Amino acid sequence: MNVDEVMKLGLEPPPPRYTVIVRGLVLMASIGIRRPERERKQRVRISVELTATPAATFPGEDRRNVLNYEKVVSAIRAIVREGHIELCEGLAERICNHCFADARVDHVRATVEKLDVFLETESVGAIIERNRPA
Repeated sequence: MNVDEVMKLGLEPPPPRYTVIVRGLVLMASIGIRRPERERKQRVRISVELTATPAATFPGEDRRNVLNYEKVVSAIRAIVREGHIELCEGLAERICNHCFADARVDHVRATVEKLDVFLETESVGAIIERNRPA
């Protein structure tokens, strides 16, 4: 439904949204529940979308007000370096939790994909979406 349709129905249009993305970060990670996955690292592709709270204004050209994707990438690298992770879901959850350290983040969607599990697939993995805890 576009803004014109929303207005015709007498509804309030949704507030403007500001979202920052990290798409397709590929890292070597110790992840998985099978013995071979515990014995060697494998490629994972990680994508994250962070949506700002309604109170967080669009930053324009003021870099002091942006949701900093460099910090998100650094945090993901650090989480992966911490050691073995059982499940894609667990890694995605840890990424979401870290993103909420920035009070301006209202919603996070984290995708974690293992790239080399099945020859017939591009990837397998999980997507976790979280809203800021109350």
